[in-house]
Amino acid sequence: MKFLAAILAVFSLAAAVIGQQNGDNTVLLLAATGFLCAFTTYRSPAISSFLRIFAAIFAIETVVFGVIFLIAQVGLWPASLEDYEFPESLPLTVAIFSILVYAISFIPVVRTMTRIADRYFNTSDPTRARIWPLPSFGARERRVATAMIVLLVVINQAQVGIEVRLSFFSRDWFNAIQNKDEATFWAQLLTVFIPWAFIFIASAVVEFVVQSTLIIRWRRWLTENYIGRWLDQHTHYRMSLSGGLADNPDQRISEDISRFIDGGQTGYGIYSFSILLISNLSSLVSFSIVLWGLSANFTLPYTTIAVPGFLFWVALIYAGVGTIITHLIGRPLVHLSFARQRYEADFRFSLARLREYAEQVALLSGEQAEKTSLKTRFAAIITNYFQIVSCRKKLTGFTASYGQLSPIIPYIVAAPFYFAGKIQLGVMTQTARAFSTVDSALTFFITYYVSLADFKAVLDRLISFDASIEGARTAGGLAQPAGRAPGEPKQVDIDQLSLRLPDGREIVKAGDLHLATAEPALFTGASGTGKSTLFRAISGIWPFGDGSVTFPADARVMLLPQKPYLPNGSLRAAVTYPAQPDRYDDETIRDALAAAKLPDLVGQLHVEDIWSQRLSGGEQQRLAIARALLAKPDWLFLDEATAAMDEDMEALVYETLFKRLPATTIVSIGHRSSLIPFHKRRFEMRPLEAEIFTPVELGAKAAAE
Repeated sequence: MKFLAAILAVFSLAAAVIGQQNGDNTVLLLAATGFLCAFTTYRSPAISSFLRIFAAIFAIETVVFGVIFLIAQVGLWPASLEDYEFPESLPLTVAIFSILVYAISFIPVVRTMTRIADRYFNTSDPTRARIWPLPSFGARERRVATAMIVLLVVINQAQVGIEVRLSFFSRDWFNAIQNKDEATFWAQLLTVFIPWAFIFIASAVVEFVVQSTLIIRWRRWLTENYIGRWLDQHTHYRMSLSGGLADNPDQRISEDISRFIDGGQTGYGIYSFSILLISNLSSLVSFSIVLWGLSANFTLPYTTIAVPGFLFWVALIYAGVGTIITHLIGRPLVHLSFARQRYEADFRFSLARLREYAEQVALLSGEQAEKTSLKTRFAAIITNYFQIVSCRKKLTGFTASYGQLSPIIPYIVAAPFYFAGKIQLGVMTQTARAFSTVDSALTFFITYYVSLADFKAVLDRLISFDASIEGARTAGGLAQPAGRAPGEPKQVDIDQLSLRLPDGREIVKAGDLHLATAEPALFTGASGTGKSTLFRAISGIWPFGDGSVTFPADARVMLLPQKPYLPNGSLRAAVTYPAQPDRYDDETIRDALAAAKLPDLVGQLHVEDIWSQRLSGGEQQRLAIARALLAKPDWLFLDEATAAMDEDMEALVYETLFKRLPATTIVSIGHRSSLIPFHKRRFEMRPLEAEIFTPVELGAKAAAE
């Protein structure tokens, strides 16, 4: 960018010299704007990477179009290409665009928006891409994305240029119709309209393909980024414990990311609005010049008072008033759209949870309670819906009225001049078309207000999701369990451990506790004394507390909770989880199932089902035992992982674990005295202070009792 800034400075200096020699104020204005553009380009490394792409495009175009313009100014432009000479406003316009991009990058909401987008355009991830019909090639993901953005912007600008050219075709064609000039009518149609129309159509097809490719690549990368940050370091679990701003993270990842990029069903996201805004700005400048020229000599209707660029000022005032009124009417939509996403997600989550716990609800005959709960949640959706309808009703009434009046205003203004014979029909239609385009560009805010409100709601949801992720990551407290250096004692050391609940209340203190290998230990105590919290702290997922937990070097740790997680899909995937389904061969998995006392499942490895609903609680726990038999961890923590089994089955399972996992140290939480013989050590959670408990090791005599 610094090199580009230097080129811009040299160009601006040349423009200043030529403008001074010719006494041309337009060229001098271009020089002054070019110097400012050079400054903002030099400073552009400090702005968003996403916006920097647009700033660079406009800066390059300033030099290219400006050099061509200066060549014409000094008389070196070929006479044969006189019709293709660039208008003096073109380099000035793109220079202003580049400056505007730099300026808006400091607006707080824009900075927030681009902070999410920049992750993709800053990534160094390698990827592969293909440009038909060439073979695929390797590149950095950000370079592929940048190339597609540049191509799309150039295509969009070319389409605006074609629209301007077709507006002049429209003028000449209607004039030919009015003059009954058949030769000009057919010449304009065959040599102007058809070629340019086909070029426009081809560009639209290319634009669609490139845009669709960019959007899905962007969504894939950003989705993987959010999933990674949400799942890494047990962040998802920490967020679920602490609550906070991020309700329904599944929706934020599956829907809000898509809507952030391309708008989803609305079709307007950060990409759409960026390109759309550039298109509107390009159209605004291009057709404002046309409109100004067409109405340069217009007077106020039925008067002799001349107003240069009269129709441009009419469009500007008309659009400005409309924009202010639209914002005043539609302001509540941002909040209402945000709330709508939350209510919809809460309702979907309740339905999904009901499906997951269908058996428990049926056993308790809880259908009526569920219906009441679902009706309450859906009532919130309905209330929010009618609030949005009420707001959009007013907004629609105004924008519809505005839209009905807009097309006829230029005809009303131009009609006196047409009927007086001062302008032809072609000029009148071109005036109307230019006015409509300028008005449409100026009323961008009015036209897309609802979509902008929806986009702002999506942006707020992603921002709060980011804040929750970062808050969970930086909450402090317990670190991940550390690894002891090789050669040191093979034991788990728990030092000065103090554990708190998410609300800040302290529940466990474990000052100095050591668990040795080959010495299975049992933790007992009343419910609510912090046994499970202690196990989660040892395994490294509990974030609220202080102290340290140190494992032997490279120790493999596995914790089985009372209710295991069974993913939907094949039985093989459920048994091997969290390993990949192809990690173990069929015979090894069948052997583990048989050892876990699940012989009826041995022949169903490839059957797909909702296993959490099909299997009983005891069967689910035995399936989790089969996982442990496959994984062969060094340390296996069982948090009442056999509580749903009867005592005889529980004893068989423990015998299997000790027999098949001789190198594994088992640490259990349990309430049954039948577990005591399977453990060499026993700890009981006893009160240390009010509502604070500590593990106390019991002697052999106490354990026998």
